[in-house]
Amino acid sequence: MAGIYIHIPFCRQACHYCDFHFSTNLSKVAELVDCLILELTLRKDELKGEKISTVYFGGGTPSLLSSSQLESILSSVKSHYSIELEEVTLEANPDDLNPQQLEEWKFLGIDRLSLGVQSFQAEILKFYNRSHSADQALNALEISRKAGFEKFSIDLIYGFPHSDHGLWKKDLRIALEQDPGHISAYSLTVESKTALGNWTKKGKFTPADEDYVAEQLEWLQEETQRAGYIQYEISNFGKPGNWALHNANYWRGVPYLGIGPSAHSFDGKTRGANLASNAKYLDALGSGELVYEIEEDTPGDRANELILTSLRTIWGLDLKAFAEKFGIWLKEEKEREIHKFEQSGWLIQEENTLSLTPSGMLLADSIAAELFV
Repeated sequence: MAGIYIHIPFCRQACHYCDFHFSTNLSKVAELVDCLILELTLRKDELKGEKISTVYFGGGTPSLLSSSQLESILSSVKSHYSIELEEVTLEANPDDLNPQQLEEWKFLGIDRLSLGVQSFQAEILKFYNRSHSADQALNALEISRKAGFEKFSIDLIYGFPHSDHGLWKKDLRIALEQDPGHISAYSLTVESKTALGNWTKKGKFTPADEDYVAEQLEWLQEETQRAGYIQYEISNFGKPGNWALHNANYWRGVPYLGIGPSAHSFDGKTRGANLASNAKYLDALGSGELVYEIEEDTPGDRANELILTSLRTIWGLDLKAFAEKFGIWLKEEKEREIHKFEQSGWLIQEENTLSLTPSGMLLADSIAAELFV
């Protein structure tokens, strides 16, 4: 099985924590759609006949596309790839949804909506420069359910600096009351090329400290578990049977094809990415040329990446499979480090699998770094 990720790097508003290239030029969106369809055609043999089980429209804002544009892209997927679809996901802004549009998406076979809620608090939404309100986010879920959608993912951001954790606790309470079945929650990060990055550099914004952010993640873990959600990856929480399939497959190393500017791909062995520049992508595909470049990783790079990504998940790191792939028996190579993390209550070793405890997930990057080969 494999997946296809289709990146739509256009948004209506520039979020302060995001570094997309923004545009409301609908002619450019139409040009992008033509290029996406061409790229799907040109790269049809890369997955070597693997059946496509998931399609994910990500962004940016895929909900900017018309239903006919989405249909054209999906028709290209069905024409050029072996299909056995289990889930088709579309990322959407809460204020983009209307009953007619939802009905059209459902007709196209889109069956999971990933809603960029971020927060239900007016002051936080204003700070993030989001165009929707909390009421619009709640309404988006209501009208989507009326349209027949049953699978949702809600995106939330924690770590917003405040005097206490009250705002985050309210956000999480409201989200769980809506019972979406799946929540993706990310820590607020400061990227250098964003408005937030510039504010931080000039002293106009001070990010929350690590302990404050960790406390919010701990609260997230406790409350989602109490509500019947499973943390199957550090940032992803889903009820049994409602995990986001494309997302879960990504973390389990299932091959996927990334289409569009800056989209990444993985064929099961090697990774690569398209150019990040929208303009260069459009120019190249307009001339019938691909902009995909394979990443030149060493075996050590690939081994360390597997350690890092595997430890982020509920499935953990399969030591036997790791040894077969890289010729390294990590249980012996890193015996001292593994024992230390077990004693600290951060790591569990069961037969030939290493996995992090909930408290260990707070330190995932640093733990993985000590296990790197």
